[in-house]
Amino acid sequence: MFRDLSRPTETGMPTYPGDPDVTLAPDATREADGYATSELRTGTHAGTHVDAPRHTLPEGEAIDDQPVGRFAFDARLVDLRPLQPRAAIPPEVLPEPSDLDPGVDLLVLRTGWASHWGSDRYRDHPYLTAAAVERCRAAGVGVGLDTFGPDPTPAASGAADARSSERNEPDGTPAHDALLGDSLPIVENLRALDGLPSRFRLYAFPLRLRGADGSPVRAVAEWAD
Repeated sequence: MFRDLSRPTETGMPTYPGDPDVTLAPDATREADGYATSELRTGTHAGTHVDAPRHTLPEGEAIDDQPVGRFAFDARLVDLRPLQPRAAIPPEVLPEPSDLDPGVDLLVLRTGWASHWGSDRYRDHPYLTAAAVERCRAAGVGVGLDTFGPDPTPAASGAADARSSERNEPDGTPAHDALLGDSLPIVENLRALDGLPSRFRLYAFPLRLRGADGSPVRAVAEWAD
């Protein structure tokens, strides 16, 4: 069985705050030119994508420095629902390293936030605590998420941003830094996680972008029927 876990790439799709807007528009047309081509303008972290260490680490590997086989994952689904907006995900809800089957190299974390795609609420996704990240590092596993990423995303309003300090949310990209510093994968903005088996293969092959910090992917789950 196969399932597409990717967000469609389209004009006006949601992007991380401050990232480039996405446009997909006709360039040549069959009527005018005898053939059709389109122009795509996008950031490297739009939609469903993988991060390269260079995303947050100045001396980190670029996306094309990494072997292509690294993006075929043995994944384990971890259902974290229900979670509150901007909830801090603790380590105890993740598998102990000793509980992971041999070969698992990616935890796909189902937070339920995929249902908020396209709304400001999508920014208020849960995030990984430092202790949860350390559990991933101890197990040697990366993360796939149905959110903008493993760190908090700036809220949609100034008032909500001000309240973030009261919640003691971390600044910057500590979860990214820790995972990418160990060359552990991060796959973001997944969808259609409901009904997946607990174990599956996840293919998330990036474009071969020279020196880039990440890439959109076509994320596909495969499992035995």
